[in-house]
Amino acid sequence: MSDAGPLPEPAVVASGLTRCFDGFTAVDAIDLFVPRGDVFGFLGPNGAGKTTTMRMLLGLLAPTSGRASVLGIDVAREPRRVQQRIGYVAQRFGLYGDLTVRENLDFYGRAYGVTGARLRARRAEAIAVTGLEGREGERAGRLAGGFRQRLALACAILHEPEALFLDEPTAGMDPLSRRDFWDHLYALAEAGRTVFVTTHYMDEAENCRRLAFLQDGRIAREGTPDALKESLGAQVLQIDCRRPDLALTALRRALAAGALPATEVALYGAQVHVLAPDARAALPVAERVLQDAGAAPATLEIIPPSLEDVFIHSMRTASPERAPRPPAVAPPGEAATAGEEAT
Repeated sequence: MSDAGPLPEPAVVASGLTRCFDGFTAVDAIDLFVPRGDVFGFLGPNGAGKTTTMRMLLGLLAPTSGRASVLGIDVAREPRRVQQRIGYVAQRFGLYGDLTVRENLDFYGRAYGVTGARLRARRAEAIAVTGLEGREGERAGRLAGGFRQRLALACAILHEPEALFLDEPTAGMDPLSRRDFWDHLYALAEAGRTVFVTTHYMDEAENCRRLAFLQDGRIAREGTPDALKESLGAQVLQIDCRRPDLALTALRRALAAGALPATEVALYGAQVHVLAPDARAALPVAERVLQDAGAAPATLEIIPPSLEDVFIHSMRTASPERAPRPPAVAPPGEAATAGEEAT
């Protein structure tokens, strides 16, 4: 008998979820399982299919094939039931700029059937949770970007949803605003709400409990941040020098020529990362390459891989290893709308 115990109750389940637009497969037979109360990060480059996946999970877009359920509800059959029990923050600010913070909250509360004393109580709590105290009378359109997103989150949690879907909610925020915004998300998760978020920021991804990397509409890797780093099976040689541009070019040439025992060379801020099965073997070779290129002196250090190293490696290696799949046929009358293929 297994001691693993029962599986956690699911918040999001997808099986073979697929979406095509006029012959183009934007999301290609993906499977997902997100437990309730989890913080799940969905990462991928532009055009990978993240937003299209989220729109299907929200019941805003019908899948071409496959199935998905949110909070135990089939999203294709009962999208309205799903939408009443979730909160959503879109990539772009979608509230009413001419209304004040309080007026936006009242409008969205009533739209979800929250009225009277409950609306006043929920509005006060949403304002406190998102740090909007003192701004209740300001027009939403005049708020700074970080505060606009806080208002979007406040509106999304006003009706006490069981799950939150956030599509790049911190894009354009300064680092302090992003940190504050994520503090609010952790508090919501601790209270039992499920958070499903897309992001391009690796520091945010580090704080998710589980992650999935999406590439060309397919899941390339999935797991906890630590498990994903371990699965890479490689070390990182970190190089710090005055001319990282020269170092990057020289090391990539050596890699292409087969002279550098590594699998990847990438710029990481102002440093260069060399991904290698054995970083100690790569170190003296890299030193010679840098010396010959005029990029020395340099500091070379062996470090564990970061999540960004894993992400970059996954994105660059996922597609070539897969055979092309024929596109599925989109449902009749559902042609692609502008920009949907690039989400």
